[in-house]
Amino acid sequence: MIRRISPALVVVGIILLTAAYLYLIGREPICKCGYIKLWHGQVVSSENSQHISDWYTPSHVIHGFLFYGLLWLVARRLSFGWRLSIATLIEAAWEIVENSDAVIERYRAVTISLDYYGDSVLNVVADIGAMILGFFLASRLPVWVTVALILLFEGVTIWLIRDGLALNVLMLLYPLDWVAEWQAGR
Repeated sequence: MIRRISPALVVVGIILLTAAYLYLIGREPICKCGYIKLWHGQVVSSENSQHISDWYTPSHVIHGFLFYGLLWLVARRLSFGWRLSIATLIEAAWEIVENSDAVIERYRAVTISLDYYGDSVLNVVADIGAMILGFFLASRLPVWVTVALILLFEGVTIWLIRDGLALNVLMLLYPLDWVAEWQAGR
């Protein structure tokens, strides 16, 4: 039976169910500002993570790179589509956890995200799309290019906004005062 289900339909279903769930628990469908922007570049802002893309979009592309590599190692017998379905499920689960009240409060307490009140549903869907893009790119690019892109994305975001995937995870799980001070520009 499972072979008759299209992985593409599973991916779309996961995205739609995630969006519906987040909407039902009270996440804003779009920015409360009332408009949609392709890019929002101000990190310390109530509009961060509310529009289609922002400085955290590269971290979701990196998720796709990492999920592709991990699933290639542990599930390479599955088709690309089913591995993408698993990666999409993991990313969607992360987005649901990240937008839980407990994690939002944790972000606000220990990271530079003082104005963070959760992602808009639009931003979540775009973040999942960025992960899918990363997954696809990792399947086509040489490993060294993927690693170089990870280093580039992390380096640029750390340099420009004093944050990135690695710092975000570090500060969420094991906050360090000196990192928080550096991120705040002190």
